[in-house]
Amino acid sequence: MMLALVFVLAAPLAAFAQPVPAAPAAAPTAAIPPAATPPAASLFSTDLAGDRQYTLGIGDTIEVAVVGRSDFNGRARIGSDGAVLLPFLGAVPATNRTPGQLADEVRAALEKGGYFSNPVVRIDVVGVASRYVTILGAVGAPGLMALDRRYRLSEILARAGGKSEAGVDYVILTPETGASKQYKMADLATGSGEQDPYVNNGDKIYVPAAQTALFYITGQVKNPGSYPVTEGLTLRMALARAGGLTESGSDKKVKINRKGETVKSVKLDETIVEPSDILTVGERLF
Repeated sequence: MMLALVFVLAAPLAAFAQPVPAAPAAAPTAAIPPAATPPAASLFSTDLAGDRQYTLGIGDTIEVAVVGRSDFNGRARIGSDGAVLLPFLGAVPATNRTPGQLADEVRAALEKGGYFSNPVVRIDVVGVASRYVTILGAVGAPGLMALDRRYRLSEILARAGGKSEAGVDYVILTPETGASKQYKMADLATGSGEQDPYVNNGDKIYVPAAQTALFYITGQVKNPGSYPVTEGLTLRMALARAGGLTESGSDKKVKINRKGETVKSVKLDETIVEPSDILTVGERLF
């Protein structure tokens, strides 16, 4: 995505000066016809209003131009030293600045050096490499995804092709610093705010495959074994997946071991089974 930010300084384009000493009076140059400068607001794309706050980083590629000039146009990549090489100016610090702030600094340097008078500087971000998230697991297109603006978790999943058929009904978001947190797909599809948070640079997004999100059931059921965990899976539904109770099984003697601890107050239609739960069905008394 191209982020267009234009900083317009009120001055006619005819005022631009060649970056050379003044020519002798005997050889005047033809005057450049004045051009009307549109208002600054009209040069901004309203679609990119949220992108003006993007902070440049190492590896990003920008396009720098002085409007009306052909000798100061080109693309440049921000190097590992945080600087970008520009005509006339050489290495210019670029990181930790918005495109607008960098454009203002470039304009001031060009004017101070006597290269241009009142230049109109335009800087576009044409390649993002410094800010990204990693998306893995059961999605359409796993990999690195550039953050050229602020994205909510649901938007990142949509850009990655969404959850595949093999995926579970939740996603795990792990920030670069902090604890992982699960978000239900249904909440992402309809929620906002904390239910659908913004992602940040360095975040990892993981959609587990269904076969890795399993519960285990043993004891007095017809088909003991492991089964995939789906959203809202109740204890009664888990028993049904295992083929139901045997003749000697009792649904009042079901124990759930969760991360090494026994779940208390187990209820058939209220207790939700979680991944890695171990269900043990006991025998009924005769």
